[in-house]
Amino acid sequence: MTDMSDPDLTPKQKRQLEKEHQQRLKYYSASQWTLIWWRFKRHRAAMLAAVLLGLMALAGIFAEFVAPYGPVTRDTKYIEGPPQIPKFCDDNGCSLRPFINGTKTERDPVTLRAISVPDPDTRYYISLFVKGESVKVLGFIPTDRHLIGLDDPDQKIHFWGTDDLGRDVFSRTIYATRTSLSIGVLGVLISFFLALAIGGAAGFFGGMTDNVIQRVTEVIRVVPIIPLYMGLAAAMPKEWSTTQVYFAMTLILGLFGWPTLARRIRSQLLSIRNEDYVVAARLAGARPRRIITQHMLPSFTSFIIVDLVISFPYMILSETALSFVGLGLRPPSVSWGVLLQQAQSVRAIEQTPWLFIPAVFVVVAVLAFTVIGDGLRDAADPYSEAK
Repeated sequence: MTDMSDPDLTPKQKRQLEKEHQQRLKYYSASQWTLIWWRFKRHRAAMLAAVLLGLMALAGIFAEFVAPYGPVTRDTKYIEGPPQIPKFCDDNGCSLRPFINGTKTERDPVTLRAISVPDPDTRYYISLFVKGESVKVLGFIPTDRHLIGLDDPDQKIHFWGTDDLGRDVFSRTIYATRTSLSIGVLGVLISFFLALAIGGAAGFFGGMTDNVIQRVTEVIRVVPIIPLYMGLAAAMPKEWSTTQVYFAMTLILGLFGWPTLARRIRSQLLSIRNEDYVVAARLAGARPRRIITQHMLPSFTSFIIVDLVISFPYMILSETALSFVGLGLRPPSVSWGVLLQQAQSVRAIEQTPWLFIPAVFVVVAVLAFTVIGDGLRDAADPYSEAK
């Protein structure tokens, strides 16, 4: 290493050495979580996925403000209408503000059913923070302003079209994003803490405790999931509110999602339970909970982080699949699975393909969680080289 007191160094070289010294000092004095964050920021794909998930989460949290209409608001004049794409130009010229053309009803010459077609003679301009339905953001902030809409309060815009009841697909997808992501988060947290407690006890104590826990884990793992959910769905009282069904669905997914992670944590703890630092902590009189949480679990934090993040897409896919086949949430609740349930007919594929737009959100969320998990795995690796 070059000494900064060397008289042969130029001022520029000294400044460069001082800068490198400060960087090394900052690196070696940083905490573990700070190092993980620095490495994670260098993973561009993971950062992009995190931004996408963050935007989806924000849209879901503030769904009442972001969505132009409520999830059950109907537009009887635009039933099964195609997406209305904003534009700046039409046959009548161009405009600096985005607009959509009005609609008129015509008869399909083949099916003879009434369909909505654009009316090029009318324009409705799009604005931000428009006045609309009165809602409560986050459940307690009253407002009648929405992020986007039309200047004319008597007209409605449907970016992603409408369903067979005239409900706005864009608004319902935003509300469904909040439901599906929150079920994934709560379900994973429930299963995660159960796995930490159960797997930690089995790996630390071993012996009879480990044998009993492993037998219980095996029983839960061999239970067929689909028949189990069918029975639980049939057992849910029909008079339950959507909120009760939501929490029941979250609890069920969490209670049956812990065995895999618990066995992995157990195997990791068994492999390090006799390490010198664990024995030293035990001889020093530390309690089992402190030994597990302060000494053993941090030794494989990267493994726990990656497994936790990877669990999110499985939980989201479980809710989506169960709601899609009618075993999860049910209308008037809105989730990605509930929305896709309306698009499972041949008629929907042929006449209203825009009802499949929520599937794009499912794919993006699952891929984003997978990429973030990959980035966190590299970031949490203690042997990863830091810049």
